[in-house]
Amino acid sequence: MKKGLSVKLRQILGIGPTNEAFFEELEDLLVEADLGGAVAMEVADTLRREARKERLDGERPLREALRDILLQYVVTADLSPDPNRMNVYLVLGVNGVGKTTTIAKLARHFEVDCGVSGVVLAAGDTFRAAAVEQLDVHAHRLGVRIVRQAQGADPGAVIYDALQSAANRGERIVLADTAGRMHNRANLVAELQKIDRIVAGRAGDCSYRRLLVIDATTGQNGLRQAETFHEAVGVDAAVLTKYDSTAKGGIVIPICKSLAIPFAYIADGESYSDIRRFDAHAYVNDLLGL
Repeated sequence: MKKGLSVKLRQILGIGPTNEAFFEELEDLLVEADLGGAVAMEVADTLRREARKERLDGERPLREALRDILLQYVVTADLSPDPNRMNVYLVLGVNGVGKTTTIAKLARHFEVDCGVSGVVLAAGDTFRAAAVEQLDVHAHRLGVRIVRQAQGADPGAVIYDALQSAANRGERIVLADTAGRMHNRANLVAELQKIDRIVAGRAGDCSYRRLLVIDATTGQNGLRQAETFHEAVGVDAAVLTKYDSTAKGGIVIPICKSLAIPFAYIADGESYSDIRRFDAHAYVNDLLGL
């Protein structure tokens, strides 16, 4: 099943590249696909210039030109673990984006696909009992260790304990969950900054990455979420979740363009194996139905 953008794009391509109505329709479609007004206008204007300069005509040439334009915006990153030292991933994101499931998928990916054993999960979202219990279930299913404390415990202390015990045991990967919602934005930012200082101070010569989870269905809210977390601790890369055949998923492009946050992984299913390295060409081709 093709994405909504690719289906609608095929419908308007018959209007013709020299017709201004085509570019107006294209801009509207890009906005619908969550690229945002400013980026959509810039992309449509760039395609307009290229189409007239190169005399592009027909569905395929226009779609390929659009692909090349969008590829210029997408930034990717390799966050694969270093097997020779401890790797710490602080997993960020608002409630509901799939943080705990993403942590479980990454745990399996690092062990099975990357061949790095010794994974520890740190239940740092101590504000929601359900988050701790869900992470505990994943840990048992995957056969990995979890460090947890009672609901309401200091999340920084939980994550510190996970780092300390992993170092003592020679374990290679710590995946730390964090809370996604507090009483207000200021509380969230302050708590994350505290955790970040603890991890950075304890990590030493570890590989430390701050990984943001973005739900493909959240639209422009995804950009605002990225702004908040990036301001708080500085995001190293993002994971796009819930990217199935019905998700728009265009939010990747404004996040990359506006905040220079690269995408490292993409998840599009319910199984632990449904996560993979983010491939810019595959993503854009899928978005456009190429």
